[in-house]
Amino acid sequence: MIVYESNKHWLKDITHLFRSWTMTKIMRSVGSIGVFTAVVCVLELEVFNMESFSFSTSVFSLLGIVLSILLVFRTNTSYDRWWEGRQLWGALVNNSRNLAITAHSTIPLEDHKTRHRISALIANFAIALKEHLRGGVKIEELIFLTEEDKVNYPKKQHLPNYISAQIHQLVEHQYREKIITGEDILNYKPHMQALMDIAGACERIKKTPIPFSYNVYLKVFITAYAILMPIAMAPEMGYWAIPAVMFVFFAFIGVEMMAEEIEDPFGLDCNDLPTGDIAHTIKNNVFEILDHAHIHAEAEQQLYAKIF
Repeated sequence: MIVYESNKHWLKDITHLFRSWTMTKIMRSVGSIGVFTAVVCVLELEVFNMESFSFSTSVFSLLGIVLSILLVFRTNTSYDRWWEGRQLWGALVNNSRNLAITAHSTIPLEDHKTRHRISALIANFAIALKEHLRGGVKIEELIFLTEEDKVNYPKKQHLPNYISAQIHQLVEHQYREKIITGEDILNYKPHMQALMDIAGACERIKKTPIPFSYNVYLKVFITAYAILMPIAMAPEMGYWAIPAVMFVFFAFIGVEMMAEEIEDPFGLDCNDLPTGDIAHTIKNNVFEILDHAHIHAEAEQQLYAKIF
């Protein structure tokens, strides 16, 4: 995700556009339509000498209004999906912290093994969910795996499910060993359930794109509009039709491609959600709450790396 400070640097913010792969695709498409418009202008003005013919461009104005309305709906729908994804990952941060705080207040301080284990499970849930919503979980990214985890995790098709079940089993074991009480279970329950509720909602966004017919219709509409526009504008505007058509096409296709980019907010595009950073934040927060030894060891390791 591109990080910037809003309302601070006008021109600097504009330069961020060129870091986006979407902008590269947009500029290639605009360049192609520019070449097509140039060919149409040469044919109409030089070959067929159609300067004396006039076409009414009012129909393109009306079609432009219709296209604008469709693009507004398309953009709003995509942004709603992006914003809902951000809200879900914000809820994941909050529930992970609350789950860690609940564990911190119920698990004895001297039980370092259990505190470390539940810290790793909560952190791994966020890391696994991040990759589950992309191309698949990368086991090597997960932290503090037991030998049993290393055997079982690669076999699971839905690893966040399995890790959530492990958290439930650990808490249930604590209850059966009478380390925590039934009232403690009630405090754990909403935060543990929230993990899978959030995962399910993210999967709904991921697996339910904009209806295919609507998506294709909009692409066909924009393409037809861009192809027909030079034919009507060349006799009236001459070679000035080239930059005019390119600018109009830039506006329309830019909005469409930006909407496509944020439609799936969990990927690796420049404007997708920073789920990797959020998962890293969850990991640090959870270990800071439950397992101070891990934080100190990690800090010492980083310091050692800097010195040597």
